[in-house]
Amino acid sequence: MVDFGGWDMPVQYTGIVDEHNTVRTAVGLFDVSHMGEIEIRGPEALKLVDYVSTNAASRLAVGQAHYSGLLYEHGGFVDDILVHKVAADSYFLCVNASNQEKDFEHIRAHNKFDCEVDFASPRYAQIAIQGPKALEVLSRLTSIDLAAIRYYWFVDGFVSGFNVRVARTGYTGEDGFEIYVTPGQAVNLWGQLIEAGAPFGIKPCGLGARNTLRLEAAMSLYGHEIGASITPFDAGLGWIVKMDKGDFIGRDALVKQKEKGRTRALAGFEMKGRGIARDGYEVFPDGFNAGWVTSGSPAPTLGKNIGLCFLPADRAKVGEKIGILIRNQTVEAEIAPTPFYRRPK
Repeated sequence: MVDFGGWDMPVQYTGIVDEHNTVRTAVGLFDVSHMGEIEIRGPEALKLVDYVSTNAASRLAVGQAHYSGLLYEHGGFVDDILVHKVAADSYFLCVNASNQEKDFEHIRAHNKFDCEVDFASPRYAQIAIQGPKALEVLSRLTSIDLAAIRYYWFVDGFVSGFNVRVARTGYTGEDGFEIYVTPGQAVNLWGQLIEAGAPFGIKPCGLGARNTLRLEAAMSLYGHEIGASITPFDAGLGWIVKMDKGDFIGRDALVKQKEKGRTRALAGFEMKGRGIARDGYEVFPDGFNAGWVTSGSPAPTLGKNIGLCFLPADRAKVGEKIGILIRNQTVEAEIAPTPFYRRPK
């Protein structure tokens, strides 16, 4: 158990590799109640969401969600978020645990519109059920047509008699659902999911497997691949920036960066020499220090050691050879295409 954003969180239950493989082949259960929730409601809720975030909330249908970013004026990340459109005048944001108060204050400080911003985290717990058998397990506890929910869509309904929000989203690279429920009902729902999933080999999973799963899928983690000094273009997340939607916080800085071109880029790599490249290790293309590892670990599904790193933009090319300093020795690695893992369709 470790402190994580003020929460006492499990790193592992049966072991990181065991939990990782369970999610890839069967179904795993994650308590992600540490994640934060912010609700924006009112006649001009859309205007505020579009102003503070990079993606185009105006293009969302009711019941649809998307990945987006909150930026500072200089273009760096306040946080990465999920935006859910509940109604024409109501939006539900899922934000990172360690950033939830900061995100709330940031959004509230820029609220010049006819709407209210509500810090809703105390009203929600969140349970993620992930893996190829997630739909079968969850279907045992609900009459919701889960198969009809498309990726990055959600519905409000009942699971085990509890009023919940079920989103077909996740942070593992697998199919699955994230269930928002009141804290008072979360423990009961967790137990029922474990019981319903027993015939399918369900296992509770901790932060360790959550990290290796998201790394294989090359999903960014705040404080690693993204942060206050990193723009969406730096992080390869230009696809969540809709420059044509009108003004938003950080837009001017991104326009300038686009005109000048980015100087650094996020790249995936595979270790060719012996060793695991950990977060913060220095990267040496051509023998000089020009980058750093943002995330690195063994990849249980792939049977190799992988990672993500920042490099000069002209060196972040697939096949490029790099050196990573591990215990005062430079170990060879090679830039690889990402994501490292894609689930079978």
